[in-house]
Amino acid sequence: MEVNKILTADFLDILFEGRDKEYGAYNLRRTYNKRLQYALIGTVSICVVLIFGSLLANSVKKKHNDILVQDVSLENMKTEEKKPEPPPPPPPPKQEPPKVEITKFTPPKIVKDEEVKPDEEIKEVEKLEDTKIGTINQEGEKDQGVVAPVVEKGTGVVEAPKEEDYDKVFTVVQIPAEFPGGLPAWQKYLERNLNRDLPVENGAPPGKYTVYVTFIVDKSGGISDVAAENDPGYGTKDEAIRVIKRGPSWKPAVQNGRNVIYRHKQGITFVVSEE
Repeated sequence: MEVNKILTADFLDILFEGRDKEYGAYNLRRTYNKRLQYALIGTVSICVVLIFGSLLANSVKKKHNDILVQDVSLENMKTEEKKPEPPPPPPPPKQEPPKVEITKFTPPKIVKDEEVKPDEEIKEVEKLEDTKIGTINQEGEKDQGVVAPVVEKGTGVVEAPKEEDYDKVFTVVQIPAEFPGGLPAWQKYLERNLNRDLPVENGAPPGKYTVYVTFIVDKSGGISDVAAENDPGYGTKDEAIRVIKRGPSWKPAVQNGRNVIYRHKQGITFVVSEE
């Protein structure tokens, strides 16, 4: 390189004087500053985009779904209405004993005939045979001695106690049907097997969706006749029926010490909320 060009020459030109500048090292060093600037600008741009996207995502509320098991206490589908008992029959009217003829006893006095009063007149002995002696005069039936009490006649038929029909479907029993393991196990089974994301997957807005399902528990504990009384939509009805049908056998209901057929009602609520 000429002497008069050394002072104005670039460091790289001096370093690569007499060398092959077409080699990659020369271009890399010459473009290093530009590449460093591009890298910094690109890094800052990516960071800004990520921060903005994160803030935007947090500002949008997301739907959150859950399952609420309701009415897991064994609720009866229908309560039998008790008919009012008929009022007791009125007591029979008191029957007064028949009046017996009474003749007043008059102590004997020696007086004149015209001074004797009619009620003080002494009766003849023959007339006193069929009457009672007392302190007053009373008309009535002749004295017949001891009077026997009146005997009421009955039908003579004793009704046998009615036998309860143990083959019918009970809705009210002494011991209701029960899931094996009791109420906690029943709740855990429903929560584990129900698809809680189903309403959200079907586009359900935030809210509660309760399905009331009834089913029969037979004398051996088998489940049958599973049906929903209502349908809130978004697949909740079919999901509730599916889970109850695939469940294990229950402990049968008991009435008067005997296993009976029992209809159980269960409420299941799907909760879709916003976070």
